[in-house]
Amino acid sequence: MIHNGDFQRPAGPLLSVTGLRVRFPTRPEECVRAVDRVDLAIACGEHVALIGESGCGKTVLGLAVMGLLPVNAKTRGEIRFRDCDLRAMDEPALQRIRGKEIAMVMQNSANSLNPVMKVGRQIAEPLRVHNILPATEAQDEAVRLLAAMGFADPAQAAERYPHEFSGGMRERILVAIALSARPDLVIADEPTSGLDAVVKAQILRLIKDQMAERTLLLITHDLGTAGYLCNRLVVMYAGEIVEEGPTDELLAMPRHPYTQGLLASLPSSGFHPIPGMSPSAADLPAGCRFFPRCCCVKEQCRQNHPPLIPIGHNRKVRCHRYD
Repeated sequence: MIHNGDFQRPAGPLLSVTGLRVRFPTRPEECVRAVDRVDLAIACGEHVALIGESGCGKTVLGLAVMGLLPVNAKTRGEIRFRDCDLRAMDEPALQRIRGKEIAMVMQNSANSLNPVMKVGRQIAEPLRVHNILPATEAQDEAVRLLAAMGFADPAQAAERYPHEFSGGMRERILVAIALSARPDLVIADEPTSGLDAVVKAQILRLIKDQMAERTLLLITHDLGTAGYLCNRLVVMYAGEIVEEGPTDELLAMPRHPYTQGLLASLPSSGFHPIPGMSPSAADLPAGCRFFPRCCCVKEQCRQNHPPLIPIGHNRKVRCHRYD
């Protein structure tokens, strides 16, 4: 088993994102503003969820942290991991951090695993690439991780290929790969999408147990998953943060109309979906980006873009009603 020493919490945030903008040029004088002026700080050991509808910028933010955005992405702002400016690093420097200090559980296990490589070798790869363990010991660690992920015969599973496993098992393999080098920060992008309720519950329990002393950035549209795994929620809409706060407080008393709409759309709340559609990231409203769908809209909302303002201890909201 790998030991990275005693788990110590630094004084400042482990991850700090400041003024992050990610844009994708489409044609002359038009661009998609996927992430727009996002500030986010995550402390060591904290579990934070980015929540919101598909297309709000959650995954793009995660890929920006990993340095895995497409080549046509135009990025501004700062992304710091400990004392390192990730945006200032070249690709070889980022490769020395990926997998070892920051790891990501990608969406869609069917496409995220190498179909022609045995899963044991894929789990062991971060250990070998970063010279953490020699090949034989890395393979032994892969078997141990498969056992920790609930595989009945981990040694046999390590010798099999991804297509020989169910979707739930492939998700467990992706989690094992992300955790193999014991990174300080794990970014999990929709780790239970497409799974049935029983398998989903198993995966969530595994992630919760394995991340007890790690830092987690969860990307999801599932409020139930976010509430189970995370102690802080950050709500995104149309490329920006519209509300954030401690999980229990935010779920009990959401302030932003969008967050209120997300909670009202849950089956447990009667399934009342938010009317309308999210705005195009290439044509965002001048005022509040949620105003075309908001039941509390005023003229000020149509004209002026609201700032993200504090509302009490550890709570923030982007809404003119609190300005």
